Amino acid sequence: MNLDTLLQRYLQGDISRGEMQQLNALLRSDRSARRQFREMLNLDSALAEAAAENARRIAPPSEIARFPIRRFGLAAAAMLLACLSVFHFSKPLGRPFATVVAVTSPEAAAPEWAPGAPVGGQPCDLNSGTLELLTAKGAKVVIEAPARFQFLPGNRLNLSRGRVAADVPPSAKGFTVITPTGEAVDLGTRFGVDVQHNGESEIHVFQGEVIAKTTAAPGKSLRTGDALALSASQTQTRDLRGSVFIQPGEVSSLSAGLAAGQQKRAESQRAQILKDPALIALLDFEGAPAFEGNYRMTQGRWPGSKAPEFSELGHHLKVELGEERDWPQLTLAAWVRIDQLGALFQSLLHTNGWEKDRPGQVHWMVTHLMTMRLALRANTPAPGSEQKSGFPDSLTSVLPDRGRWMHLATVYNAETQSTRFYLNGKPDGEFFHAVAHPAKLGAAQIGNWDRVDRKLSGRIDELLLLGRALSDIEISALYEAGTPYR
Repeated sequence: MNLDTLLQRYLQGDISRGEMQQLNALLRSDRSARRQFREMLNLDSALAEAAAENARRIAPPSEIARFPIRRFGLAAAAMLLACLSVFHFSKPLGRPFATVVAVTSPEAAAPEWAPGAPVGGQPCDLNSGTLELLTAKGAKVVIEAPARFQFLPGNRLNLSRGRVAADVPPSAKGFTVITPTGEAVDLGTRFGVDVQHNGESEIHVFQGEVIAKTTAAPGKSLRTGDALALSASQTQTRDLRGSVFIQPGEVSSLSAGLAAGQQKRAESQRAQILKDPALIALLDFEGAPAFEGNYRMTQGRWPGSKAPEFSELGHHLKVELGEERDWPQLTLAAWVRIDQLGALFQSLLHTNGWEKDRPGQVHWMVTHLMTMRLALRANTPAPGSEQKSGFPDSLTSVLPDRGRWMHLATVYNAETQSTRFYLNGKPDGEFFHAVAHPAKLGAAQIGNWDRVDRKLSGRIDELLLLGRALSDIEISALYEAGTPYR
């Protein structure tokens, strides 16, 4: 049994006689093991005094002196007493590895997940939601479900699955995230680690430097903007996807939204939308069957909800919308969490093809300028309209909200020959057309529409298509009821 396992069993008070003998042997022979053991217990003077007081309270002096000798033998007792000064209990005292800062999860009802609750060295499962923790050395850590994790001695976190984002101050330098395929050792930085269900992991450095280690290769330095995928046999460079990680600070806002009843408001609003006779589709990705395509299903805006995520070239999701009808009015809206820049277009919804004999085909996207665009085949701008590409673009960059859930909406009306954009419920430009064909839907894709310039990186939740033009007030209400934040 390795040192980490022995230390964990000792910390939890579950260590057997034979395991204690193994631990003693390691402590006798390995100076680094003794140092790690001392760090695990945080043996400063205050803890020593507390331990001594506890020992005096639970047993007479003669029993304190005899207990280790009787249970583990004279050599073991001498070693532990020499190295640690205090080993008088079947379950050792020690400070928690972390404390809970905020949580968005049904598990929050349990006392162990309440804000301020300590987190020890026991294995933990987070089945839904997000958990923000502050480690004993001051690192801010956010863990997103579904996740399985365990704090280890020596300023380390074992992540079997799930995502973790860490903001590490100088006091916590060296904070390490261990995955099934390697580990990330912080050198004073902000970084994220993503462990998928197959055990493969990715390290993304938002700021600073991280040393990436694998069982198959020596350590590699990663700096700001770098990302690396770790498998059992190799490493591979990745594009930075910092914004897919929920960062420290965001969890508190999400938790406040849940407490304020935002999820219930969103559910009530969804029920009303489903009754709208103009509804074309409301894709919430919750039920079966799964959509055809290549994507990863992750958590949506609410704990335990679902949202497809796209990151790699070729990731996409196929849908059938609108039955090839013409739609003189069309409203498109979605909650998105856009990650990286770089692609010429990030495809929110593209109908298949762009053919001259099918005017009105819809392509809805975010451009490299991080503004929305609605392109309809064969539409032309009105004279004097500021449409640099020939198609209307929104005015405001979505960059300030990159890495947070944001609400994007576009309202098209062929009858008034206009296109309106909205960002988080607020109007963001209106444009007019000289020629405005009815919108044509049908077979379409979300995500990477081709392998050249349409690469979406991020998540989409609740994609809505209505065959009518929503008003400013209706779009604002859509945002206010659906936002997960407060």
